[in-house]
Amino acid sequence: MKEKWLEWASRLQSIAQAGIEFGENQYDLDRYQQIRALSVEILNEYTGISHEKIRDLFASETGYQTPKVDVRASVFKDNRILMVREKIDGAWSLPGGWADVTTSVSESAVRECLEEAGARVGPKRVIIIHQADKHYDFPYPHTIYKIFVECDLIESNFSDNTETLEAGFFPIDSLPPLSNERNTREQIEICFEAKKHELFETVFD
Repeated sequence: MKEKWLEWASRLQSIAQAGIEFGENQYDLDRYQQIRALSVEILNEYTGISHEKIRDLFASETGYQTPKVDVRASVFKDNRILMVREKIDGAWSLPGGWADVTTSVSESAVRECLEEAGARVGPKRVIIIHQADKHYDFPYPHTIYKIFVECDLIESNFSDNTETLEAGFFPIDSLPPLSNERNTREQIEICFEAKKHELFETVFD
């Protein structure tokens, strides 16, 4: 569950962003800017992250605030799942990342697999849509939808890139240390379960 201080900061940021977008009175706009600054102060106080980074990640958008989308690919070879080792923390995750504004969910899965794992894949179905707040202990400052897409493997040939150190296929009973900010063991277990069934009902919320 999201910490109360983080929930309050997120709500303040959402109110401020909408007010800045739709407000017409300069007096009101100034007050909404102050509310946004207060939300940044709260996050800085509790996380120690610099004001500049918080503003870049959390308080720089315009328009009505909506959830961010993180797309992860579930790709199998001989009952082993494809994972990549992240440069940022040295731990392992399913290939994936933020969805680009101009791409669909399936296009995002294809791109991330190719860029991070050197794998060419064909998207098959969505198996998980999770709201990150409900499944991760990491204190995300914004709402994130995690979408897991099962994909068929066409070919795999890892090459050096800016985001990952290596790629590999792992059985469920021998998973490497997980990058728990990106995926949980529970989610990977769901990927294995879905792989067993031709028909699988999407897990969501």
